Amino acid sequence: MILKKKYIFFLIGLLLFLSCQKEKKEPTFTTEYKLYNLERSGWKSKSVSHLFSDFEYKATLVPLQYYILKNEGSKDLQKVDSIYESLKNERIIEVEFQHQNKDDLLKGTYTNRDYESSVKYMSFYIEKDFKAVTQKGDTVNCSGVTFERNFKVAPFKRLLLHFGNIPEEENIKLIYQDNLFGNGLMKFNFKETPIKL
Repeated sequence: MILKKKYIFFLIGLLLFLSCQKEKKEPTFTTEYKLYNLERSGWKSKSVSHLFSDFEYKATLVPLQYYILKNEGSKDLQKVDSIYESLKNERIIEVEFQHQNKDDLLKGTYTNRDYESSVKYMSFYIEKDFKAVTQKGDTVNCSGVTFERNFKVAPFKRLLLHFGNIPEEENIKLIYQDNLFGNGLMKFNFKETPIKL
């Protein structure tokens, strides 16, 4: 009799424990548009987001003209056009990582590395985790990454990815193998290039 009561209490306790476990969320993705305005010019660019557990990954195809105008200004538009013509097969993709609770993502609890190793990975090694695939099926490796350090002021981490040798009007898909946070393979499909407004 006492053994049956202990067994029943054990089963009830086990059921309560299992029912209280946090359900694992299925990854979801959303699309939205981001606007870039500079020097009386504007562009609308598509952003694609993936949400895995408590992490949001957002990728945005950035207009190349925006960065050229930002660096050169609008005084010599012939020079701006010349630079654009020489770089028109380059792509810049902005990737943001953010925790749902706006916690610092580079902590060891999320990356299984110490903070300094996580910063080094974001700065120097993460570019190997990104590839672009063209409509024709060509795979283009990331040619460089700029890690924007915000020193814990903003709740997200941002990378600028650079890709070369992609024809100007070609739509691309960004492939990311998440080796930093361990959330697996993600695909960001850009079905359009940034639109000039």
